[in-house]
Amino acid sequence: MDEQGSVRIEALRRNLLLALLAVAVVCAWLRPLDDLAGAQAQAGFKRAVASFATARALNAVISVVQGTELSVQPLGVGVTLTPGQMLDPLNDLVERFSDLMLAASVAFGVQLLLLEMGAHWGMSLALTLVALAWAWPYIKRKQSPALLTRVLVALLLVRFIVPAAGMASDVVYRGFMQAQYAAGQQGIEQASQAIGALAPADGAADKKWWQLDRHIKQLGDTIDKTVEHAIRLIVVFLLQTLILPLLVFWILLRSGRMLTAAGAGN
Repeated sequence: MDEQGSVRIEALRRNLLLALLAVAVVCAWLRPLDDLAGAQAQAGFKRAVASFATARALNAVISVVQGTELSVQPLGVGVTLTPGQMLDPLNDLVERFSDLMLAASVAFGVQLLLLEMGAHWGMSLALTLVALAWAWPYIKRKQSPALLTRVLVALLLVRFIVPAAGMASDVVYRGFMQAQYAAGQQGIEQASQAIGALAPADGAADKKWWQLDRHIKQLGDTIDKTVEHAIRLIVVFLLQTLILPLLVFWILLRSGRMLTAAGAGN
């Protein structure tokens, strides 16, 4: 009874493995994963470009406000103040933030290119031929060559690792980071408007900047909020374009090595 049970379990394992391999070959040709991952990468690319454009607009507004000078005469003594210089540290952060958003845009663009390369019919054809060559002795209950197993696993990784990483990253984004991105993006846009409103129009400097303490406090609050929103967006894009894809790559590579070792052992 135990021997029969072992035979049934082994037959079930073989059939399941062959079925999964057949599904992988079909997916390689029909491209359902590539279409989903491509749409998600395109959406991420648009988000990164939008954040980059917002950062550059904020940088331009800060540059204008930094050059604002205010002439006051406390106790009859003329003093020229430049409260806009408070924005200098924020300006440095925004410049680095815009560089990171540009890098995120490039990362999504590279992902789209890799998806197109992996979905080429030549890759699908190579995977199909190797899968058939590997499955034939397996169906005959013989051991497939270890080299052929390694080639098959390598082709599976090359074909599906980028779509899998992109989809996993997007699932995490939609589940945990979408609200963070929306709040951060909106906060940066509002900060650009708020800082731009602090720049006095020609001929209205006295009215706009007369209550200096109030404007300095308002400027400080805007700086604090902008830093918070910028860091929030940096975290979102670093997770989506670097940390999560690398984590998925590592998991799939480890799984591929385990499958190769199991195939060689059998």
